[in-house]
Amino acid sequence: MSYWEETPAGDNGKHYEWQLLNGHQWTSINNDHVIETHYCQPGAKGITINTTNGQVFIDFDKMQTLNAAQKVQRLSFLPPGQTEDIGWYFRDDQLWREYGSQGLGTLASSVTSKDVEYQFSLNPRGTFNFIVGTTSYRLDYSTMTQTNCITGLRRNVRRRPKFTSNTASLSSASVLPKASSPQLTDGGYKWEFMGEEGQWTEYQAYICAFDSADIEAQYQQNPRAQLQFRINRFTYTLDFSRMCQINNTIGTTRAVRRTADYESEQNSRSGTSARWQFKDVNGIWKDYSNGKSSVSSQDIELHYQQYPSGTMRFTTKSFSYELNFSVMTQMNLSTTTTRRVRRLNQ
Repeated sequence: MSYWEETPAGDNGKHYEWQLLNGHQWTSINNDHVIETHYCQPGAKGITINTTNGQVFIDFDKMQTLNAAQKVQRLSFLPPGQTEDIGWYFRDDQLWREYGSQGLGTLASSVTSKDVEYQFSLNPRGTFNFIVGTTSYRLDYSTMTQTNCITGLRRNVRRRPKFTSNTASLSSASVLPKASSPQLTDGGYKWEFMGEEGQWTEYQAYICAFDSADIEAQYQQNPRAQLQFRINRFTYTLDFSRMCQINNTIGTTRAVRRTADYESEQNSRSGTSARWQFKDVNGIWKDYSNGKSSVSSQDIELHYQQYPSGTMRFTTKSFSYELNFSVMTQMNLSTTTTRRVRRLNQ
């Protein structure tokens, strides 16, 4: 059974379940905690998964796939009397910001996520008016936009479940190795946080004074401790017990994961690794990197080993692409621009 292979839908003990429509039957998706972790981040547009029927891109805003015939849905299972903790976010000039939070040089809104969610429950296709300082705003649930009633400036709005320690524990129990796992002693561990665009980003010492090795050393001393650090004007708390990163200024919470650094371990064993590159518009060969796209050379190589004549899709901040192994090309799915791709052995 593959990592994402669908199974008959049913109660699996989680408070949520992601499903795909297979013919006339809804089937649950294995390891859907990975989808859920991405979905809880307001900056995540979507995610690409591999299923037995090929790759599927799930658009979180539209809650649909690129294939009109293939439906997707997220079910919520909660005990009677309990409600899901929902966050409402608007996109300012730089970040997705939660209602009720206060950014640098801005006023906190007069309403919180709970207020917005309550009005949404009364009329999911209606509008909600509120005031920040002396300015009035209108939130339109049907278009998921916020409009400044004075200037007419419109901003996008998103509704996402709040990331909780329950989600973190599911992720930790299902896909993350334990520190005592013997086969990983030579490879080390990589520490990453969920970035603004829904991409896992590794901690770097030149940015936050800690890299993966530093964080791992602290974790080994106390797996339930908290680590404090600063990036520019913000301070953050990395909570090991909840596996999340908290912005102490505005309260934004991001998922954190600890994974085995298989790449260094595999390279040390085999003495070689594949390097994937595309030919840029200026004729220069450039490496695939998680910093600019949703895949790295390692991700591509793993898919290539399974489907050497197949295709795979990935995203950047602005576009979606299809990489074709049989002809070694990369195509922009919006503009159809095609570039050459090559695989180098190191």
